[in-house]
Amino acid sequence: MSDLDLLNQSLARNVKRWRNERGFTLDALAARAGVSRGMLIQIEQARTNPSIGTVVKIGDALGVSITTLLDYERGPKVRIVPADQVVRLWHTDAGSYSRLLAGTEAPGPLEMWEWRLMPGEGSSSDPHPAGTVEIAHVTEGELTLTVEGAEYRVPAGASVTFEANAPHAYGNQGEVPTRLVLAVSVPPVP
Repeated sequence: MSDLDLLNQSLARNVKRWRNERGFTLDALAARAGVSRGMLIQIEQARTNPSIGTVVKIGDALGVSITTLLDYERGPKVRIVPADQVVRLWHTDAGSYSRLLAGTEAPGPLEMWEWRLMPGEGSSSDPHPAGTVEIAHVTEGELTLTVEGAEYRVPAGASVTFEANAPHAYGNQGEVPTRLVLAVSVPPVP
């Protein structure tokens, strides 16, 4: 079985589990997440490979992290993620990528990411639920963070934090790769 098959099966199992724990019908979750009921059915039956944007929307609607949705198993309270099990959720031919390093539910979802952005590349995000905060620390290059159309330059060694309930994007307008570690804290579902 391929890694993609394992991820799709884990996603199917975990979306269904958390949807049932939250007491959401397929229609209710579809409405909260802004995805079609048909897409949710395909995801819960592991018959599709959804985009990262779709997975983020579903996680946000359920109030759980992407780590939780893609988790192969529920483990003990201490969980070590070996380097070869870090999930790379997107990448480009030029070499940009994001890797989900770790995540937890404390008290809402908390995720830690490693990003590399090649020169001229970027990634945008829809708004997250109110109360979501993102913190980034740039380790190489310079990050161009755009929040609601305003650009902020974050050089290597600097950090930035912002409320992520607005459209935002991470970009590299420089000439060398940009690396950063990103933490995302999403409030629990009431």
